[in-house]
Amino acid sequence: MAAKKQSKATQKTVEKKEVLNDFVLNEISRLSELHGVNASVFEEFAKFVVENYKRKPPKPPKPLTQTQIKQAIYTHFGVTTTPLLKKSARFQMATSAMNGLDLGKKDGWEKLYRKFVGILPEEENEQGRGCINGINIFKYDMPWRTFGLDPKKSTTEDIKSRYYQLSKIYHPDNKETGDAEVFDRLTLFYKSLTEKF
Repeated sequence: MAAKKQSKATQKTVEKKEVLNDFVLNEISRLSELHGVNASVFEEFAKFVVENYKRKPPKPPKPLTQTQIKQAIYTHFGVTTTPLLKKSARFQMATSAMNGLDLGKKDGWEKLYRKFVGILPEEENEQGRGCINGINIFKYDMPWRTFGLDPKKSTTEDIKSRYYQLSKIYHPDNKETGDAEVFDRLTLFYKSLTEKF
């Protein structure tokens, strides 16, 4: 009976190694110890991800067409056509500081979408310079998302703490990861969330 139990345990270990490599298993062990969570929770999740990815890799999101982008902008401002949008006092007020906005080009409509509607599907989870928590901070004015905080639950201390963590990474004095433009943008986001009126 004990040999049967031992062979089942050995079989599970072999099956686990077939799905998850040693690197992943070591990382699971590390995370388990670090967070005090049973390793089997991480193992099941890792197996789920690996098995589903093998079956069907995720498709990148389809970019919105210019018509879809325009429609979203029209809906946001409560109009049905571009001429009505341009005449709208609400639109004029909202875009008065957006110098060089060209509605003859898709780029102009995308800027409006980013500012007033949300994240373009193909820009969700962007990576690269200026991308923090899945968005490009030079394209989106989303300080809460950039700091990875919930606006309803976060305190000023949470904001300060997250800003401090990010500023250590992007401060221009950091020779490896410093970036003055990113740091300046993060500082602007920080001030916008903590300024008292």
